[in-house]
Amino acid sequence: MARVIHVFRQPDRFVAGTVGQPGDRVFYLQAVESARTVSVTIEKQQVAVLAERIGSLLEEVHRRFGAEVPDDVPQEVVDADPLQVPVEEEFRVGTMGLGWDAETRAVVIELLAATEGEVDESVVLDDTDEGPDAVRVFLSPVEARAFAERADRVVNAGRKPCPLCAEPLDPAGHVCPRQNGYRRSEET
Repeated sequence: MARVIHVFRQPDRFVAGTVGQPGDRVFYLQAVESARTVSVTIEKQQVAVLAERIGSLLEEVHRRFGAEVPDDVPQEVVDADPLQVPVEEEFRVGTMGLGWDAETRAVVIELLAATEGEVDESVVLDDTDEGPDAVRVFLSPVEARAFAERADRVVNAGRKPCPLCAEPLDPAGHVCPRQNGYRRSEET
């Protein structure tokens, strides 16, 4: 069966979001253009890496090509709305691709479906008929920076880290390996 590539050249929105409570959240990336919505499941760490790499790419594009890249995005530009419902997973993201399209002056993000084997690098950001299904999104530098800001917020909105071991604190309790089982008793 031929691969399906969902292309969003001028998306109305492209956002990272979650479903569920902290500690039990499922992360999604969602692209919306007109009446078409595609949602893909992604790991929290992949969202964090994508946001970081977008920032690095924008700096490099500004340095090498002189493209207008904002340092900050006004808060009203950052999409704070929840994911559109119903959230129906198209696929789970395995490989991600990131690039700059000099012709359209856009950041290109490609999300490929997870596969059993290795993904041939030649299928990333390519229109070949072979390879995993994909979502390809084109964003202006302002939209890309706004996406990265929201993605950082979504990642950091989970459970607070333990000040000693940096593992997430669970509301039901936390056994910190740095305390080695020792807890000071509070006597009144």
